Amino acid sequence: MRVPLSWLKEFVDVPVSPEELAERLTMAGIAVDAVVPFGQGVKGVVVARLTEVRPHPNADRLRICVADTGTALYEVVTGAPNVFPGAVVPLGLEGARLANGMVIKRARFRGVDSCGMVCSEAELGLEERSAGIMILPPETPLGEDVATLLGFPDFVLELDLTPNRGDCLCVAGIAREVAALYGLPLKFPPVLPAGRETLSDLVEVEIAAPELCGRYAARVFKEVKIGPSPLWMQVRLRMAGMRPINNMVDITNYVMLELGQPLHAFDYETLRGRKIVVRRADAGERLVSLDEVLRELGPEDLVIADAERAVAIAGVMGGLDTEVTPATATVLLESANFNPQSIRRTARALGLRSEASLRFEKGVDIEGAVRAADRAAYLVKKTGIGQAVPGVADCYPGRPERRTVVVQPARVEAVLGTPVPRDEAVEWLGRLGFSVQKDGENWIVSVPTFRPDVSIEEDIVEEVARFYGYERIPATLLYGETTPGQRPATAAFLDQVSQFLTGLGFSEVITYSFINPASFDRLHLPEDDPHRRAVRLKNPISEDQSVLRTLLLPGLLDVLVRNLSRRVDNVAVYEVGKVFLPRDGGELPEEYLKLGLAVSGRKPRHWKGPAVEMDFFFLKGIVEALLRRLRVNEPAFLPLKDHPALHPGRAARIVTEGEELGVIGELHPEVQEAYGLPARAVVGEFSVEALLAARRPASYRDLPRFPGVLRDVAFIIPEEVPAAAVAEAIKTAGGKLLRELKLFDVYKGVQVPEGTRSLAFSLLFQAEDRTLTDEEVGTALEAIVRQLAEEYGAVLRGSLEEPRADVMP
Repeated sequence: MRVPLSWLKEFVDVPVSPEELAERLTMAGIAVDAVVPFGQGVKGVVVARLTEVRPHPNADRLRICVADTGTALYEVVTGAPNVFPGAVVPLGLEGARLANGMVIKRARFRGVDSCGMVCSEAELGLEERSAGIMILPPETPLGEDVATLLGFPDFVLELDLTPNRGDCLCVAGIAREVAALYGLPLKFPPVLPAGRETLSDLVEVEIAAPELCGRYAARVFKEVKIGPSPLWMQVRLRMAGMRPINNMVDITNYVMLELGQPLHAFDYETLRGRKIVVRRADAGERLVSLDEVLRELGPEDLVIADAERAVAIAGVMGGLDTEVTPATATVLLESANFNPQSIRRTARALGLRSEASLRFEKGVDIEGAVRAADRAAYLVKKTGIGQAVPGVADCYPGRPERRTVVVQPARVEAVLGTPVPRDEAVEWLGRLGFSVQKDGENWIVSVPTFRPDVSIEEDIVEEVARFYGYERIPATLLYGETTPGQRPATAAFLDQVSQFLTGLGFSEVITYSFINPASFDRLHLPEDDPHRRAVRLKNPISEDQSVLRTLLLPGLLDVLVRNLSRRVDNVAVYEVGKVFLPRDGGELPEEYLKLGLAVSGRKPRHWKGPAVEMDFFFLKGIVEALLRRLRVNEPAFLPLKDHPALHPGRAARIVTEGEELGVIGELHPEVQEAYGLPARAVVGEFSVEALLAARRPASYRDLPRFPGVLRDVAFIIPEEVPAAAVAEAIKTAGGKLLRELKLFDVYKGVQVPEGTRSLAFSLLFQAEDRTLTDEEVGTALEAIVRQLAEEYGAVLRGSLEEPRADVMP
């Protein structure tokens, strides 16, 4: 929001400098980002009329203009495309200074002398850039100083308002704050009252959707002459950040910036049946908006219609068929109050955000509708562009009761932590438009209609605090019983996971919780897969983000695609995030924390060794290391052949004590193709809740005092027997003496029968109370061989090497 200081001073006599005012407003909660000077450096620019415009003899894009200042003629060269004989323009003569500090000097352009410069809005500081020179109204006196004519010097306050302060999106709202801060009277601009006539012979207003439109007022203007608005109005609009269009539209924008009430002008002659109906749009109803785009509407949208069809999208944008044009002679002016949620929903759905919709979304004063229309009528009369027809068509089906809030003065002091003079607090509230009545020890505060953001006691406390001064509230230490703080168990657990994975070279990613439902098709999920039951958003930004994710996998795969497509060939990422599963009955979805992993490419080579392919076994090793760090009790990797997104021969479920922790696997080739991945990818997804539940408490075990015996043995096993099952059988048969077991070789080839494979294990036998003998180790090995033979038909392939000397682990 941009507020010109000269405009603000028409409402309240500002007693301080712009900088002091900005500081005071900021400390009162109305943040002023900047105080922008306007026209501070403009000097020596005068009004001139172009009496002659001719082409430059030596340059196609330059023109030679003869400018008359009323006392002398000057020849200037310009490249502006919009000059013409008779145009009244700002002329910078030799020695003149522009807004950017440039000083005009006599110059020579392609052999022609130029005695000055015709100026654009940008050169005068009114706009950042301009397509041509500034054209002044024809009646502007020649020779007059342009800086004085434009009201320079001036200042503009650039505000950064909080979303709840819609009442400050106008000059009057800021003036109310200033008047209250300094205890000054507030002056409102003059209006042209409509009188008691109802305009029933000209227009009938009907509100068919009172839940979406609380009030609709209309005034009519005849003998309208559409043209440029007065210079003073154009300057103020530009300083406030809006471009002038024509006098009628400029008046509606001027009143909106001044009073905060959006207005809309219709060409009265294009309205059929002399009727205005505020209703919901029909399903599939279409309207061409002012930007010449065909809009399809639905029952959730509110429209302004005449007797036959929709003519505007309420509070958002007018229709092309009823816009004000140079041929318009009669105007119907709308001043209405619409439901904020309805306007926000329609504006977002159509992608149409305007200054008007912004104000309606934050709430507009319902009691200010007729005043705004009367102010526009005054400006129509003042500028002489038409005649206001006496009367107003004001449809106001249900005047809302004024909201009241019960406030305990002691509560105000308790919340602020400092005593506040109660009489002064009541005075401050009164200056802001609140009325206060005492009811015993309490205050009954009546909230003005222009403050829809005030509804509870704490809102009133905030108003008192703003005017008491935040800087006057003393800083105090917290009081009460103190307790040692600590991170929640889940947060500490996730920190441990993140630190460990980051230490292994993984990068953390955060992907959107909203995904494209087409992701389920690319993952080849069956139609009855429970992960397809995603919660759909009512107002998604786009189809790509229209449902809540039920898996982390789509987001991780998108990260891989984005990196691999940019020649980042080696990727290892993880994500900790929530997935959302729907509940029956329209309740909020259930949320579960998940850990996702994804790798592709090769782990870069290191001085310790060559590059390593990040395949299934690489990620399996990462997961095993992570589970060991997390003290998960004896996880088992079981074959997973029915996951639709994973390769049936390179996927596993991770289970401990009968509970599934998650899955890992190489991406199915068809899924890889669907995502356009140029290389194989391995992914995993785990339940954080299951990982937490599977953690063992930290335990202590004495270091062994006696040496262990290491044996390497190999078994020929049928191919279909998982290595994990063989390892489990070895642990069972080895008993307490078997301290460690590692699979270090898998072999298939001519040296083993077809349909089998050789699994080689390294076994460490160790006792806590003695040094084991060869006989004890041999007995344990025999038990292992016997167990595997009985259970899986395994055959001892033979010792791979001679027994080694006893070793300490």
